[in-house]
Amino acid sequence: MPSWKTAAIVVTVSAAVVYGAFRAAGVALTTNALTIHTITVTGTSRMAPGEALAILDGLRGSSMVTADLENWRQKLLDAPWVADASIRRVFPRTVAVVISEREPLGIGRIQNALYLLDQEGTVIDEFGPKYAEFDLPFIDGLSPRAGNDGAAADQRAALAGRVLADLQRRPDLARKVSQVDVSNANDAVVVLKDDGVPLHTGDAHFADRVQSYLDLSPRLHEDVPRIDSVDLRFGDNVFVKPEGTAGKQGTASVASAFRRKN
Repeated sequence: MPSWKTAAIVVTVSAAVVYGAFRAAGVALTTNALTIHTITVTGTSRMAPGEALAILDGLRGSSMVTADLENWRQKLLDAPWVADASIRRVFPRTVAVVISEREPLGIGRIQNALYLLDQEGTVIDEFGPKYAEFDLPFIDGLSPRAGNDGAAADQRAALAGRVLADLQRRPDLARKVSQVDVSNANDAVVVLKDDGVPLHTGDAHFADRVQSYLDLSPRLHEDVPRIDSVDLRFGDNVFVKPEGTAGKQGTASVASAFRRKN
């Protein structure tokens, strides 16, 4: 075989090998460029960023293009403190996570344990020493959602959530509330700090009704020195039940009636 033909074959084979090597390197570089390398987490206060990263374990190293970010978002939403979350791609190799945390508005007593509740009546976390700085009202009348009582438990939790959310319209009132009892899913009973009188507020207009009691309170206590409870559910009529009438039937028959507006 002539030498020039041999040289041509050698050059062609060498070029093919070099081209193949460059192609392989290019594919490797491209694959590496489209792999999630960094995950950033913002918006956390109570929840440590490390907790979010632990939930997202497995996302790092996935493809920037094919990773199912909605699936990972749903995993975050299962975390107790997470109210909402967004995940977005930041090319070339980063995923940015923004978390909105739940806001605790009450401390629920469920069986023999205490739990932080948000404005929907949803349990955030078990209440303990690490949350001692929270000065929140206690919510009684709640029960675990189980068995045939599940629907009733949901109704009471929903009522607690509505009370807490409505009171937040008036932070000054919210700070005065010591306890809310939702044993009756149609009637939230509110107790104020330094007062102790159970206030029947029904299932709506909680802040307005509590404020109406505060407006009338000096007059009520002057006319009825020993108050068993106050019923604020009947429009402008306020019924005050004196102590010692708990066993009698009919609120109106044993209560002193007052008008909110004179």
